[in-house]
Amino acid sequence: MTIFKKLVQDDFEQVVFCQDKASGLKGIIAIHDTTLGPALGGTRMWNYDSDEEALEDALRLAKGMTYKNAAAGLNLGGGKAVIIGDASKDKSEAMYRAFGRYVESLNGRYITAEDVGTTEQDMDYIHMETEYVTGTSDGGVGDPSPVTSLGIYYGMKAAAKHVFGSDDLSGKTIAVQGVGQVAYHLCEYLHKEGANLIVTDINEAAVGRAVNDFQAKAVAPDDIYGVACDIYSPCALGGTLNDETIDVLQAKVVAGSANNQLLTNEHGDKLQEKGIVYAPDYVINSGGVINVADELAGYNRDRVMNKVKGIYDILLEVFTIAEKENIPTYVAADRMAEKRIQAMKDSLGQYL
Repeated sequence: MTIFKKLVQDDFEQVVFCQDKASGLKGIIAIHDTTLGPALGGTRMWNYDSDEEALEDALRLAKGMTYKNAAAGLNLGGGKAVIIGDASKDKSEAMYRAFGRYVESLNGRYITAEDVGTTEQDMDYIHMETEYVTGTSDGGVGDPSPVTSLGIYYGMKAAAKHVFGSDDLSGKTIAVQGVGQVAYHLCEYLHKEGANLIVTDINEAAVGRAVNDFQAKAVAPDDIYGVACDIYSPCALGGTLNDETIDVLQAKVVAGSANNQLLTNEHGDKLQEKGIVYAPDYVINSGGVINVADELAGYNRDRVMNKVKGIYDILLEVFTIAEKENIPTYVAADRMAEKRIQAMKDSLGQYL
């Protein structure tokens, strides 16, 4: 597929290819939609196998940010940047300052932040060249994982309310796949409420910590899908909802922090057919972007916490749409986000 055919297909606004020979910068900034406001999305540094793979990732992630920001009720559009290279050895101040100059050239159409392979220090380098960056050491919001996990927790409670008739998670058995920073804080919330936890991770130390701190039961990574539980919470890699795992899932709810949980959209259909309620990932895990976005207005923690807790009501709306229209929840979430974007387009059109 040609680049322009791809851009037209998903209605992208702009793609910027960034190159700086002196620093070795090879990057791509993709802006999907700025109807609701400037495009916000992090910069990812990854050792892609090809330029085409990097472009595909940038486009996919940028479109995802449009929907995430819209569903979260933010006045921001969707964008994403990728830098090609090994984050452990290829990055430098010169590279990120060169990238910052490209961000600055967009004059506020794109605002960047941390992502996989980038750090607060990298954001500081970018900030030397542009104000259109969040997550810096000067006024940054710090570790976002507690805020993200709070959103997952409230989203999980909303899903429980929809499925079980009550958002009380005490006594519920919750299987958590992956116990990194976000999932650890989530387990903390769940343990305090009296939930029974089953955990797994390829990192044995992380598992041991959860077992010790929350009296969780540990299982092998491949066994987590088939355990008897009320809620399955994917908090590690994407694509864990696929033909093999859905067939053995015993949970009635899927609600977790991982991105791209569905291997394909068809697996969202399969969950619906099996009677499992899925909390769409980009809705339930939007606490992180809500946290970062608030920095743009002058960070206010109380405002952030209230908005993150609002994920509960947003998900209830998603479930209501899905039930009313008899559609999978991932489709309902997309429609909700698209409706908000279209309403703003219609409103803006009156003044053009």
